[in-house]
Amino acid sequence: MLQVILYSRLGCHLCDQVKQDLADLQERYPHQLTEIDIETNRELHQAYALEIPVLKIGPYTLKAPIQKDELMVTLAAAIDRKNQIESLELADKPNKPSHQTTWGKADQIIYWIANHYLAVINLIVIIYVGLPFLAPVLMKAKIEPPARVIYNLYGVVCHQLAYRSFFLFGEQVVYPRAMAQLEGLKSYSQVTGLPEVNTAEAIILARQFVGNEQVGYKVALCQRDVAIYLGILVFGLLFIFFRRLRSLPWFVWILLGIVPIGMDGVSQILSQPPFSLIPFRESTPFLRVLTGFAFGFFTAWFGFPSVEESMAETRKVLFTKKMRLQLQRPI
Repeated sequence: MLQVILYSRLGCHLCDQVKQDLADLQERYPHQLTEIDIETNRELHQAYALEIPVLKIGPYTLKAPIQKDELMVTLAAAIDRKNQIESLELADKPNKPSHQTTWGKADQIIYWIANHYLAVINLIVIIYVGLPFLAPVLMKAKIEPPARVIYNLYGVVCHQLAYRSFFLFGEQVVYPRAMAQLEGLKSYSQVTGLPEVNTAEAIILARQFVGNEQVGYKVALCQRDVAIYLGILVFGLLFIFFRRLRSLPWFVWILLGIVPIGMDGVSQILSQPPFSLIPFRESTPFLRVLTGFAFGFFTAWFGFPSVEESMAETRKVLFTKKMRLQLQRPI
């Protein structure tokens, strides 16, 4: 039987008129009506609040005002189309059993993901950026083996250079290289006695140094990476309350997110051995955090709204299917 979905809400007189017209046409154009209150679903309310009544009749959509003649023509067209499709399917596969729409496990999983994806992403980012801070806590507590596991795991995705990392429980939060020329801070070489040059040996030593009781213990992600994921997390938390934000235009994302981190990071690489293509410079913790946070925040702003748009459409479609099946039989 032809499925007809009416999106309405309480107190909608036009909706009541459409239901009466459908009842009058029921005998001539058999159909099964499913009425869905848009106030029970955020996506449906946003989509149809100013357009109800909205009718979905097969592949056709009618919006207010809906005249009875228009309704009759649409019902006839939808029934004719449905019959033609069924005839073709029977002719093509006469022994194929008729398909019965159900609410299956896949629907449940997809619907749950569509409703909770943001919480899942935020939780993953919290865990990902939180574990590197657990490493120095474990080192301070003299629980070294699991701390070493964390350092080794994150060492695969981060350089972990001590002079570009945060430290906990020490004299300073950061120990930059002397060449950064930051007054009021002890340098990496001063507190460790390790060289600051760009040789392979010095870089390996800076990666391996995790700290001690005096200087504190190193966070397992570098300053820039910590800032990137914190930027993603901050936007993700804000997005919970501002779901209707539109995606950042790509050129704004490049200007605010890509260009600053590119200028700071790339210029630092090109200015130092083995390249030394431009005047020497060493970035500062402030610039790494600022550009990293901007990259994470604006990248999330560029991407999250597009994901939400897709998830909202999924929620709308599955919610409609769920409500229709509930009216037919228990799910």
